[in-house]
Amino acid sequence: MAVRDAASLLLPLLLLALLHTWGARAAVEVTMEEEVQVFHGDTARIPCTVTSDDGSGGMIVQWFYVIFSGKSHLIYNQDSMEKRVVKNTPYTDRIAVENNGTAGGVLTISDVQLHDEVEFVCHVRSLTDGTGEGRTRLRVFKTPDFPTIERAEKGISVDDDDEPSKVGTCEVKNGYPKPTITWYRNNMPLRSIPGVVNFINSATTGSSDLFSVKSELFLKVKKEDKDATFYCEVKYLVPGAEKMTETNGINITVFYPATEVNMWVESPKRLIVEGDSVKLRCSSNGNVPSQEFEIKDKNGVSLGGSEAVLAKVSRLDSGVYVCTVVDMNTFEELSTNTTIFVNYLDEAVIEPKDTVLVEQRKELKATCNALSSLHTKTTWLKNGKEVSKGHYLSLKNITYDDAGLYVCIVTVPEIEEMQTNASLQVHVQGPPEITEKKFIEKETAEKEVELSCHVKGYPTPKITWTSSDGKVISSASHMTTELGAKSVVKVKVTSNMTVICSSSNSFGTDSVTYSIKAKITKHTTTPATTTTTTITSPYTTPNVTTNTSTTTNTAIPKSKVKAETAKPPEKVKKGSNGVIIAVIIICILLLAILGSVLYFLYKKGKICNRSGKQDFTKEKSGKDRIVVEMKSDNTEEAILLGVNGEKQLPGDQ
Repeated sequence: MAVRDAASLLLPLLLLALLHTWGARAAVEVTMEEEVQVFHGDTARIPCTVTSDDGSGGMIVQWFYVIFSGKSHLIYNQDSMEKRVVKNTPYTDRIAVENNGTAGGVLTISDVQLHDEVEFVCHVRSLTDGTGEGRTRLRVFKTPDFPTIERAEKGISVDDDDEPSKVGTCEVKNGYPKPTITWYRNNMPLRSIPGVVNFINSATTGSSDLFSVKSELFLKVKKEDKDATFYCEVKYLVPGAEKMTETNGINITVFYPATEVNMWVESPKRLIVEGDSVKLRCSSNGNVPSQEFEIKDKNGVSLGGSEAVLAKVSRLDSGVYVCTVVDMNTFEELSTNTTIFVNYLDEAVIEPKDTVLVEQRKELKATCNALSSLHTKTTWLKNGKEVSKGHYLSLKNITYDDAGLYVCIVTVPEIEEMQTNASLQVHVQGPPEITEKKFIEKETAEKEVELSCHVKGYPTPKITWTSSDGKVISSASHMTTELGAKSVVKVKVTSNMTVICSSSNSFGTDSVTYSIKAKITKHTTTPATTTTTTITSPYTTPNVTTNTSTTTNTAIPKSKVKAETAKPPEKVKKGSNGVIIAVIIICILLLAILGSVLYFLYKKGKICNRSGKQDFTKEKSGKDRIVVEMKSDNTEEAILLGVNGEKQLPGDQ
């Protein structure tokens, strides 16, 4: 009974103690990210969020890292007394814990390396012995270098019966995690096919633990692969994504047998003409390193390998040329041919040839032809000007002006530089015809004049110069012209003279006369004259005497005297003397008016501050000269003006 009472009293006490114990161990909750990704060399941030019924005060926070064996190593410890980074660990100098508003904080790791790719643990314990723990795995990434690609050094034959041949090698270095390589042909990925497409892949790591990946492609090539482009695609991981990069493309050399041969004219690109250098080319649609070419002419003579040059071809080089190719491995032979035609244009031929004689007012007919393999065009020129088109030249009612050199030009419209020409000299027969007809008389002050004489006619006229006294002037120069002849002579002029140009040939004669008048240069002095003009005035009748002295020096410019054609003789105008007389009379009248005005002013006393009366007395000299006597009120001296303007006394009159 007593035991049962004691037990009944102990049970509530035990329950009370148990309840007290449960209330002291508060709940702690730790939240962390499953994985944190960071680039190699960057700073990693691993947050640890803690929630507890006791709040964040007085908690103990510890950070650990776990190696691959599962063993944990303390790197950081925090309690109410201190915050401490554990010494002598791989993270001693690279970690710190930042406050994030909770007890856990944020663990920062600077300069992340590949060996930092481990699991980090945040362990939290409260004052009431409540604990919590969270784990985060750190992932480290390194972008690889740009990938490279190299093609096989040797060409690949499609006839190889062995295993697939190596096409090329792709390599990418210094990546983490390990990159992957995929081969492409013409933008299509290649998959492994035993005996057709093979890959040999390898990966290595150095002291930095970064991956270098290499991939070699082996392929059973086809002829179509000669135009194919091969390249590699590299895929690699970065924080939160997957990226890709590509290499440059490569082409491979593929050897394959020929199935046909081609031959053509490399140059010239236009029609072939005589004188050209012709270049022949030969090729096949195969690619065999041991094939040989040979080009032969129409006579079977070898001209060379895949190229041959024919220098300065002629129409005789026209014909069939053959090209042959031989595969030296199989000794299979293929051949083809091409035909070349050398166009030609012979020299132009004119009928009649060289020189033709035609009488005046007759007709000339000529033809011009040039043998050619192409269509031609013919043009006739004279003195550079077109006179006719076509093979025929017809000149009717010929005159001396039709004489000259006619050029026939034959061209090929299809080829501009292809042309030939010939010439025909036409002489028009007839008596001499001097172009200088009906001369004009002219005066000259030259000591020597140059005379010319142009004569038309054929045979070439003979020209002779003679003076008025019948003497032949032998100093003349002679030259033959297109229409006949020309002669020039220089004649000394001492007096009026006549020079005759005579021309003659077997058909007749002609002549022209040059009349030359010599003009002698003279220096003359006009004697002084005294002229008295009387003008009636309502006031007085003044006598005005004017003295003039004129010296004239006449010079005649130099000139050449030539007879001119179809001009009437010049006539001297007779009205010129009347004009001169009228001018003289007008001048005298003006002088008289001026004298009247001066006299009027004098009488009024407005000249030289003088007043009084001045008398002009008309007197006659013993020699009927007109003189003017001037008198003054103050002096009786009379001043007489002589012929030369000398002062004369009254007694001298």
